[in-house]
Amino acid sequence: MMAPERFSDLPEYAFPRLRRLLGDRAPGRASGAAPVDMTIGEPRHPMPAFVPDVLAREAAGFAKYPPNEGTPGLRGAIGEWLGRRYGVPADPETEVQVVNGTREGLFNAALALCPERKGGTPAMLIPNPFYQVYAVAALAVGAEPVYVNATAETGFLPDFESLPEDVLDRTAIAWLCSPSNPQGAVADEAYWRRLLGLAEKHDFLVFADECYSEIWRDAPPPGAWQVAEGMGLPRERVVIFHSLSKRSNLPGLRAGFLASGAANIARIRQLRSYAGAPLPLPIQHAAEAAWRDEAHVAASLALYHEKFRLADGIWGDWPGYHAPAGGFFLWLPVPQGFADGEAATLAAWERAGVRVLPGTYLSRDTARGNPGERYVRVAMVAGADEVARGLTALREVFETEGTG
Repeated sequence: MMAPERFSDLPEYAFPRLRRLLGDRAPGRASGAAPVDMTIGEPRHPMPAFVPDVLAREAAGFAKYPPNEGTPGLRGAIGEWLGRRYGVPADPETEVQVVNGTREGLFNAALALCPERKGGTPAMLIPNPFYQVYAVAALAVGAEPVYVNATAETGFLPDFESLPEDVLDRTAIAWLCSPSNPQGAVADEAYWRRLLGLAEKHDFLVFADECYSEIWRDAPPPGAWQVAEGMGLPRERVVIFHSLSKRSNLPGLRAGFLASGAANIARIRQLRSYAGAPLPLPIQHAAEAAWRDEAHVAASLALYHEKFRLADGIWGDWPGYHAPAGGFFLWLPVPQGFADGEAATLAAWERAGVRVLPGTYLSRDTARGNPGERYVRVAMVAGADEVARGLTALREVFETEGTG
């Protein structure tokens, strides 16, 4: 399949596509249990207990227009958090922009920072599979999306260095999610150094989607912000994206930020003054409190560690199983008895009432194949008991239906 050149060429978004695939098929009910939804990356751990109190205390702020760039208190809390987390604080006045979750930030940053021309049509390098807003942002600015497969052979991270020189010379932005969605791969410092060195050589921006950075197995993942600083690169070389959705179990708060050098932030703010919706003041106050608190983050991480252990115990000996280094997804290879990930998804639903997402809904066909074709994505966001029940039932389906 050729890379889409128009919005009308884009495939249907993953979750409506899944609903259409399953249609009115009834879920199987192993031992009479209720169905288990393991599709959407919506954290279900407790949100910080102080958030409702902050929202109630600051409720009068809903009657006021909020500042577009974020309150000084919120931007200050974010700048300080970057200093604690990565050892590189950000200037809250010039290097931080508050956004409505990372999706809005990713899209608007591309609009603000991608040039109209770079050696012809600019290219955007996109890991494959990927978060679908990357491709939509490329189309919105008239750039060519270049899908770079991230497979087991590449450590589930894209090998940008293998691209032809002429493509790299046209590249305006390279996207990278670490820990990655869906595979849970983490870019180590050496990987970031190679990517940032490539960006310096070919003069492109690195968009580091780090929304899963606080969900990790063995050690906090390094970030592009700190690695770029250690290399002595200008802060404009990288734009980092974070939110409270995964870190603080607050997906409905829609509170995120991006950080970069002052020149980039100025351009993003200029666009956002026309096209962005500032966060309501009570939400900004709640977000400030969340960025200043680490106790709830540690408590949530402990719950994920328990689920990592469960996943390893249930799936660890499965051929091709890849234990995620971070994030909360499993990227499970489907057995040869299934034609593809869609067939495995249908079987999981009809036989066991387990709802998963076909890998092809997150990836694109390329000359080297579709890296999601024989995978399903499984979200471990529910409580440990429900996750264990879903993973066990899914394994039984794979063993009985897919290996015959």
